Amino acid sequence: MTIAFDHSYARDLPGTYLRVQPDPAPAPRLLVLNRRLARDLGLDLTEDEARDWFSGAALPPGADPIAQAYAGHQFGGFSPQLGDGRAHLLGEVVTPHGRFDIQLKGSGRTPFSRGGDGKAAVGPMLREYLISEFMAAMGVPTTRSLAVVATGEEIWRETRLPGAVLARVAASHLRVGTFQFFAARGEQDKIKALADHAIARHYPDLAQSGTPYLALLDAVIARQARLIAEWMGLGFIHGVMNTDNMAISGETIDYGPCAFMEGYAPGTVFSSIDHQGRYAYANQPLILGWNLARLAEALLPLLDASPERAVEIANDRLSGIAPRYRAEWLAVMRRKLGLVDEDPGDAALAEDLLTAMEGADWTLTFRRLADEAALRPLFDDFSRMEAWLPRWRARAGDGAARRLAAANPAVIPRNHKVEEALAAATDGDMAPFHALLAAIQSPFTEAEPYMLPAPSGFGRYVTFCGT
Repeated sequence: MTIAFDHSYARDLPGTYLRVQPDPAPAPRLLVLNRRLARDLGLDLTEDEARDWFSGAALPPGADPIAQAYAGHQFGGFSPQLGDGRAHLLGEVVTPHGRFDIQLKGSGRTPFSRGGDGKAAVGPMLREYLISEFMAAMGVPTTRSLAVVATGEEIWRETRLPGAVLARVAASHLRVGTFQFFAARGEQDKIKALADHAIARHYPDLAQSGTPYLALLDAVIARQARLIAEWMGLGFIHGVMNTDNMAISGETIDYGPCAFMEGYAPGTVFSSIDHQGRYAYANQPLILGWNLARLAEALLPLLDASPERAVEIANDRLSGIAPRYRAEWLAVMRRKLGLVDEDPGDAALAEDLLTAMEGADWTLTFRRLADEAALRPLFDDFSRMEAWLPRWRARAGDGAARRLAAANPAVIPRNHKVEEALAAATDGDMAPFHALLAAIQSPFTEAEPYMLPAPSGFGRYVTFCGT
């Protein structure tokens, strides 16, 4: 088949990317193809086409590979030039559901590689496939994984590992860091062009606004507040909430050192390099505001001709992030608690639950709230929950058990199961991966091997960026 690529980013935004070819994989082997997603994109791919086109072994007809430029604050420190150091945007496909990028990740060096080899290993690419598919199954905005192809070459990451390329699908790869790249250079014409592109692509109704760039800031704030609230509801810890990993579309992007919290502990950190806990579970709403402040700074010249007035406008919008996030979080918690309407005491009810459940399994506690006999074994000390439960029962009313089961997943990508699947895949056995994938794609279906927390000997879980 042919892919009807369009290239609006390359066409509309000259000077924001470099043309560069992916490295051809020497002996590509298709590990997994997301046929459902391919159909949604209008792609009737053969396995041979997926293997070759999504490994760099051959370019699909019509592809025009580029590496996008962006900057970013990484763990609070600003890097003025990052960019796609191991990724190539092949082009965009236009479907009845919208326009989507198809990008290769792990496909070789670009001028933005900063000394890296531009490659990726099988494990991290399959991790992104698993976690992004779970997020999609839960209705959380996310980039998607179209395919993972083993390249047939080995890469060094402390040891030799089999290489792989991920084909990633995204509403776009515009990031907060994309705007920062050009703001740092004082290139206001490119900031305006990026903003116009973002509005046309993601928020077309804003084009009619009298203040479209302020409306763009408002829209990104709204989507990101909702996204982070959804993360928090799932116990998801992104692990690397740098500004270059915050998408203007409001999708979750970059599943490097991410993981799901099991025992509830607000300070949970999984990333091996997050020594200060900057991106800990409880800090994610704070980083939401911090990152959006960096976007507002980049947009200042578009908000008002007066620098002083532009700062006032931006600060006014930024001051609304915390209450907006709070409202989104409370909506998520009401859903997780099986509440059908709003009550002034709901925030206290949710917060008191968090106090009572510290240390207990996050996912199973919500799933089992209506079944006290199944709930008790999750707690070393049940006394606080015992005092809290009558308040919840009185508030939730009839039908709570059904609503809990519909809102709270039975299966999440448990860290020990993810590691089992990735270790087996690295050794050439894809069966555990496919079994886990099937379970997390039906997250509300109880499947006991995938529901239980890690065994006591699993130890503290540590994740890595996978570069």
